Amino acid sequence: MRILISSRFFYPSLGGSETNAEILAHEFVKLGHQIKLVTHTLDTTSVSGEGAFPFQVIRRPNPLRFIALMRWCDVCLQNGIILKQFLAILTTRTPLVIRHQTWIQHPGVPATQLTRLKLYVVRFATSIAISQSIAEHLRHPSVIIPNPYRDNLFRCLPNIPRNKELVFLGRLVSDKGLDLLLNAMTSLRAYGLYPKLTVIGSGESDVGLRQQTKNLQLENQVTFVGSKIGYDLVHLLNEHQILVVPSRWKEPFGVVALEGIACGCVVVGSSGGGLKDAIGDCGSTFPNGDEDALTEALLELLTQPELLAHYRANASSHLLRHQKTAVAKAYLQVLEKARR
Repeated sequence: MRILISSRFFYPSLGGSETNAEILAHEFVKLGHQIKLVTHTLDTTSVSGEGAFPFQVIRRPNPLRFIALMRWCDVCLQNGIILKQFLAILTTRTPLVIRHQTWIQHPGVPATQLTRLKLYVVRFATSIAISQSIAEHLRHPSVIIPNPYRDNLFRCLPNIPRNKELVFLGRLVSDKGLDLLLNAMTSLRAYGLYPKLTVIGSGESDVGLRQQTKNLQLENQVTFVGSKIGYDLVHLLNEHQILVVPSRWKEPFGVVALEGIACGCVVVGSSGGGLKDAIGDCGSTFPNGDEDALTEALLELLTQPELLAHYRANASSHLLRHQKTAVAKAYLQVLEKARR
């Protein structure tokens, strides 16, 4: 098949959306398909981006060029709904598949004319939802295909002592709930527990969270290590027993959970949204924002090593569905059906 992937954001921009677009494009090429990727993101290191990937990257094409790309492809995969492209898609009658990676209308936020339009337009495309929660949110039939993770990178490493208790990996912003975890750590003192926590990440709340750590007298338990990528990140995750994902907001999915599970961590995460899908039977969940429930979940895992072993035993089967090639093949089945 000739597949055009349209992703508003792409390399050198970094994020979950960009990573998933790149993973799918690479896997489609490996499976023998012709791929072109169009994006709004400019490449500050190369004008065209040619040669950096095993597929052509077209950045900010003009309308005529985009129509030509629509006529070239057998099917277009939008990485998130992009309304500006619908006129060209309607003009060329190109089969369209939309990968819904986040909420069109954020939970708890009133609908706007734009969100209503997007939810209406969805009816004219084939939809793929990354989690059960996203599928229910669309109010229109969709195929649920969970996100992949970089299985060539995130894995259990041999001979690394797993002698650290807790790790947090994410942006240091209020939505991610690290402050809840810090408060829960103080509550654990009542049970005689003083676990160590490694904080991986950076963000606008960095200074405030460090001050909270000091105010709670957690300086001897909490270590901020900044952002980590690649092997350094994988090595660090392998040193820990429990990955905590205490998001306040309803995560659409949660690839960070898969990365932790692949590195041997048991995951504790908030239950709202799609994060529970990513965790599966490899950890426990608690209601978003419920500090007491988070404390109880941590207490359970920190005092029951047999429960940690039980959750880890489920990791291999859980991760199979999220491997890059498996996810790509699931996408190709939907794309082929849409093309026909």
